[in-house]
Amino acid sequence: MKLLNRLTFTLIASLLITASFAQEAPPTGQVLDKIVAKVDNYILLESDVQKAYLEALSQNQQGQEAPSRCQIFESLMINKLMVAKAEVDSVIVTDAEVMLQTEQRFSMVMQQFGGDENTLVEAYGKTSEQLKAEIEDVIREQLIVQRMRSQITEGLTVSPNDVRQFYNSIPADSLPLFTSEATVGQIVIKPEVNLQTKDDIFKQLNQFKNDIGEGKAEFADLARQYSEDPGSGAQGGDLGFFRRGELAPEFESTALALKPGELSDPVETAFGVHLIQLLERRDDGTFNTRHILRIPKATTADIEKAERYLDSLKTEIEAGRMDFAKTAKDLSDDRSTSDNGGFFTDPSNNSSRLSLRTLEDPLLFFMIDTMQVGDITMPMQFDDPREGKKVRILYYKAKYPAHRANMEDDYEKLKAAALRKKEDDLLGKWFITAKEDIFIDLDPAYDRCNALAEK
Repeated sequence: MKLLNRLTFTLIASLLITASFAQEAPPTGQVLDKIVAKVDNYILLESDVQKAYLEALSQNQQGQEAPSRCQIFESLMINKLMVAKAEVDSVIVTDAEVMLQTEQRFSMVMQQFGGDENTLVEAYGKTSEQLKAEIEDVIREQLIVQRMRSQITEGLTVSPNDVRQFYNSIPADSLPLFTSEATVGQIVIKPEVNLQTKDDIFKQLNQFKNDIGEGKAEFADLARQYSEDPGSGAQGGDLGFFRRGELAPEFESTALALKPGELSDPVETAFGVHLIQLLERRDDGTFNTRHILRIPKATTADIEKAERYLDSLKTEIEAGRMDFAKTAKDLSDDRSTSDNGGFFTDPSNNSSRLSLRTLEDPLLFFMIDTMQVGDITMPMQFDDPREGKKVRILYYKAKYPAHRANMEDDYEKLKAAALRKKEDDLLGKWFITAKEDIFIDLDPAYDRCNALAEK
């Protein structure tokens, strides 16, 4: 196995472990666990390898060689090496960065259980605090690996000639077979919540503020009972320490205008309406807050209004009076797709041609399966894990049959692969040097992988 192949999976392996928290069903069995690698002060468990290996198999695309268990083991071991080397090289990620992504990931997990911690405990056998701690460890390692990889490969690019040479270097019978692909777009509208609903929430939070100030209620108790932030609510609303620029601007400016212990008036952000208490400010610029988040819910009338608006856009697009991509860019409320004209992209190569299995929402796969190329759906409601009920239309722009990779149809994929190879060549040189600086001890059961060999 070539060193190139090992390093290709380095970042992927950490992503697979993280993804399993939000996408996999709760575990139904247990792996007999043991330490299979020690890298400086860090350990790799057999269960980590098993989890990443099974996830890799489940995500492998037809026609492409599935990663071996050795590749996954080596990749996870290199992750540990990168984390250990990061300490030596003073490459760090802040607690605020880790906490922010941990909260986002945990919110996705809680969303699957309707925000009910009892259901979560029953499914996973762990409390929300225990699960969040596990996610935090994985997120921290993932961020460090990403930062180390970025630092090592900073400035690398590939030219069209590089892509052509990379493509020509692959034997014709070894070119990957891509499954059928599609180009699919969406225009999303977040229903505007009526003023009465918002006013009721502001009144409720003002009442909470008064009750806390008069000693009739405790902030933490109200947060646990009423906050709709599933991550911090269970912690009494405590968000932990953040730096400037890491929270919503309206939240941050309000929090930093407070004195420690002081309560804000209700403030609205893109996430909802918050009652904020500043807990502590440090000399290094970080600050700790807690909040009670209430999310205004769109009424049936609000949603129907959004549906009528989207239906009018659909009519204009189908009549040729408006362009789908421009309309999505200008009007869609989904920033992850609007900048690309509303079209979904494959995160691994930024191509708008993607296998439908890469879509995050399985309902989209089944919906598109019923459509014809060129169709635009009627407005459909869906639930955004962070922002609640939204409405969208889908546009099935094009379909591409299964095929062997070629320059004409798959340039973006080949470009991404050529860049990864260039990065891996550089990372291979880094690995040869770095492994001499860090203590590494591998379990004999994995000797067959030759993980430390220079190949």
